[in-house]
Amino acid sequence: MPTTVTITKRGAERARARHCWIYRSDVTEAGSARPGEVVRVVELGGRVTGYALYSSRSQIALRFVSFEEEQIDRDFWRRRLLSAEILRKEVVRNTTAYRLVYGESDLLPSLIVDRYNDAFVIQTLSQGTDALKQMWIELLAELYNPRAIIERNEARVRDLEGLPRKAGIVYGSDPGELVIEEDGVRFAVNLVEGQKTGAFLDQRENRVASETYARGRALDCFTFQGGFALHMARGAESVIAVDVSGAALAQAKRNAELNQASNIEFIEANVFDLLRQLEEKGERFDVINLDPPAFAKNRASIDAAMRGYKEINLRAMKMLKDGGTLITSTCSYHMSETQFLNVLANAAGDAGRSARIIEKRTQARDHPVLISMPETYYLKCMILRIG
Repeated sequence: MPTTVTITKRGAERARARHCWIYRSDVTEAGSARPGEVVRVVELGGRVTGYALYSSRSQIALRFVSFEEEQIDRDFWRRRLLSAEILRKEVVRNTTAYRLVYGESDLLPSLIVDRYNDAFVIQTLSQGTDALKQMWIELLAELYNPRAIIERNEARVRDLEGLPRKAGIVYGSDPGELVIEEDGVRFAVNLVEGQKTGAFLDQRENRVASETYARGRALDCFTFQGGFALHMARGAESVIAVDVSGAALAQAKRNAELNQASNIEFIEANVFDLLRQLEEKGERFDVINLDPPAFAKNRASIDAAMRGYKEINLRAMKMLKDGGTLITSTCSYHMSETQFLNVLANAAGDAGRSARIIEKRTQARDHPVLISMPETYYLKCMILRIG
C-alpha cells in the first residue's frame, strides 16, 4: 500500500480544479513518505483526492499523476506514454523532431521526452520521475526500439529536488550529429552537447509560419542556430541573422550549408547594441523576427524584462518599412499575454507606428497547454503588421 499524505482544504480545492501541484504549506501530514514515492493523497476527513509523486525537498511537495482511485503501476505509466503518443500522431506534421511528453500537460508531471529521428532525450526533473527513470528508459526501448536514449538532466530545478545535475547516454550508443528535418528545412543537432534537449522545439510551428511573411530584406534577432533565419530565407531576398554566441552562429552556418542557403549573413553581436546601430544608420527591413531568451526568470524580474522587451520591439518597429511584418516572441511564463501585448502597444505608440495583430501564436502543439495549469502556457508569439 502506498503511503497516505493528507492535504488541507485549500490543497484539495486546488486538486479538484485539476492543478497538478500541491505546495508544502498545504501538506498537513506526510507520514513515512519516501523521496520520490507515489503516494495516496487524501484531504482532511479522509476523502481520496488522487495519487501523486512526493518530494521531500521541493516546495512543490506533490505532483498529481491521477485524480482517481486507481492502481499506479508499470501498465499505468505505459498507458500514459501511449496516450501522449496518440496526441503527437494527430498534431505533429512534417518534422522528424518533436516533444513526445510535455510533463504536466500529458499528466506525466516533471517528465520531458523529446524525439529526434530514432533517438530520444529524457529529462526527469523531480524526485518522483527520477526514481522511475530506469522504467522510462525500458518503456521507450520497448515501444520504439531507439538508436539511443540520452538524459539531459542539467536543469536548475533538479537542485531544488536535491538531485545532481547530469547528462549522458543511458541506452544505446552515441548517435553523434543528427540531421533533423522541419517542414523541408534541415538542422544538425547534437543531443549530448546541444542546447536544452538538442533544439528549441517549442518554436517549430512559428518558424514554419514565418515563411508566410518572408519577403524582401529580413532581420532575425537572437537567431541561435538559425532556425527562423533558415525558414525566412526561403521567401526573403536576404536575411541578416544576429546572435551574441559565436558557437551558436557556427552551428547556424553549418545549418545554412545543409540547406544551401546562400542569402543569409550571420553577425556575431549583442542584439541590443546592433539594433541601436542599425536604427541610427537608417536601415530598413520588410520583416523582423525577435526571439529573445526569457528576460523574466521570476516575478521579481518582470519590470526589468518589460523594459528589455519594449526596447527591442520599439527599435524593430522603427526600422520596419510601411506594411512590414514583426514576428515577436516571449518565452517567459511570468510575462502574461496581456503584459506582452501592453509592451507592444506602448512600443508602437513611442515609435509612432500603427501595429495590427495578424496572428496570435503559442508553443507548438506537441507542447499542449493544460488549461488548469497556467504554468504550462509560457510561449507567446505575435505577428504584427506595422504601418
